[in-house]
Amino acid sequence: MKIALILLNLLLWPVSLLHFVLHTLWLILLGSLFGTRRVEWYVKIWARCILFFTGAWREVRRAPGFDPKKTYLFVSNHVNLFDPFVLSPSIPQYVRGVELESHFKIPVYGWAMKRFGNVPVPDARDPEGLKRTYRLMKEALSTGLSLVMFPEGGRTRDGKLRPFEAGVFRIARQIGATIVPVTIEGAYRWYRTGGRWIRPGKITVHLHEPIDMGGVGRDGLEEMRDRVRAIIGGPLGE
Repeated sequence: MKIALILLNLLLWPVSLLHFVLHTLWLILLGSLFGTRRVEWYVKIWARCILFFTGAWREVRRAPGFDPKKTYLFVSNHVNLFDPFVLSPSIPQYVRGVELESHFKIPVYGWAMKRFGNVPVPDARDPEGLKRTYRLMKEALSTGLSLVMFPEGGRTRDGKLRPFEAGVFRIARQIGATIVPVTIEGAYRWYRTGGRWIRPGKITVHLHEPIDMGGVGRDGLEEMRDRVRAIIGGPLGE
């Protein structure tokens, strides 16, 4: 069994890496020529192909109140480095991530994130940097661009949810966003952070009921944080 897994990974990793580099460069060119909104369909195809070449297949489950035409702030658990590629084709909206500024310096991937309008968060959380993040997020949402944030502040190391940071909910309240909790289920078995092996399998993405943060007071942020964590943890058995 282990030999079969090794042989499979010797095929999957080089093929998926080559596909990623070539198609990301092509995507950057398309975005430069035609604008990022006009090539969003290709972004989602690009993400689907990344999953295909790493042996993952998806199922998406939407809550009855989820509206694919509305702009949301998606709040998701963070499993591994493939999470953005799992979420992009699973979310029907025009969507981008909120990422650490250091990620924008990663060759190829960082170039694409900058070109396609991902919102930077300073690695060192200084007040001026956070104000800039608030402004950029508010501007993005006002133009119909949905955003994704990971409130755990890092990837899980054991498959379980980490504690949620309150900052995500503070931002959502301040900019008046509507939150959609998202659960990525099954991705930890497929590929875990720090691991070597890809184990082909199914990933289920749950898009839960939207939550309007407009009426949440400052003293209700911790309660909202715990509520959203419980919703996301439900399909994970937590």
